[in-house]
Amino acid sequence: MRPDAGGASLSTHVLDTATGRPASGVTVILERDGATVTRAMTDADGRVRELATALAAGRYRLVFELGDRYFRRVALDVDIADARHHHVPLLVSPFHVTTYRGS
Repeated sequence: MRPDAGGASLSTHVLDTATGRPASGVTVILERDGATVTRAMTDADGRVRELATALAAGRYRLVFELGDRYFRRVALDVDIADARHHHVPLLVSPFHVTTYRGS
């Protein structure tokens, strides 16, 4: 995939709500049409501040490789419709996974 020069950007933040701490070391993969666009690992604060920039409009999949943390893998579909910044937080615990559209 070749992103548009003026496209959207994407970041994420993973928090372990059971421990009240950031989830560092989580591999985050951005896919489109089954192909990897980019991948990164959350920092000590549980963030990937700039997962992707210049994204073209369309549907993407965000994959969180959580390893032995409660759920091994969480995948979310994200629709990019405009050229603004998109932030997708993920809250995990032994009992649930929650996400919302952040800013």
